[in-house]
Amino acid sequence: MNDGAKAYGGTVTGQPDAASEEPQWLVWARRLQALSQSGLHYCDDVFDRERYEEIGRIAAQIMADHSATPAERVERFFSQEVGYATPKTDLRAAAFRDGKMLLVRERSDGLWSLPGGWADVGETAAACIEKEVWEEAGFRARAVKLLALYDQRRHGARPHPFHSFKAFFLCEILEGAPRPSIETSEVAFFAEDALPELSTGRVTESQLKRMFAHARNPDWPADFD
Repeated sequence: MNDGAKAYGGTVTGQPDAASEEPQWLVWARRLQALSQSGLHYCDDVFDRERYEEIGRIAAQIMADHSATPAERVERFFSQEVGYATPKTDLRAAAFRDGKMLLVRERSDGLWSLPGGWADVGETAAACIEKEVWEEAGFRARAVKLLALYDQRRHGARPHPFHSFKAFFLCEILEGAPRPSIETSEVAFFAEDALPELSTGRVTESQLKRMFAHARNPDWPADFD
């Protein structure tokens, strides 16, 4: 499951927006891109289409200027998105063994994360996350509970070109053994007080600690923003 990081390839910097903890330029550029995408989906007038296309180019140029990524590459990245613009959904599996959490080391950046990535079209969220645990970590698992649905902008994650929600599922490990994949180089279990260096574009330490807390308190309802 692709999380979009390699396709974009940029690093964003800047002063955060007070509400979202993100650079203000990123908030504006993302909104412009969404307006362009949704406008192109609904309009038929040739002149309006030209205006929406220009809005998209402006958004790409803003992204490029602040992320050391060529504008043409950003435009190609945005062009893959069609239809009415909505937040993407990133799914993550919180699976435990002997009180320790299952993590995978990402080949793309060498850092650790929960198994997961973008939700796949045509599959349920549970089926997607169970597949990810198998493909990325080598374990057959069963999704048993939604633990949290977060707006990624509000939880300290590395800024991303697209607005996304992160859904964390408690997963029960059924069988299998640690097995890396084409996306992961290592698979291991970690105690809450001994977490490795994390891929913060995917998960943050505070999120993992919250999942540990959920595991200790199975009656808690799901978190959401």
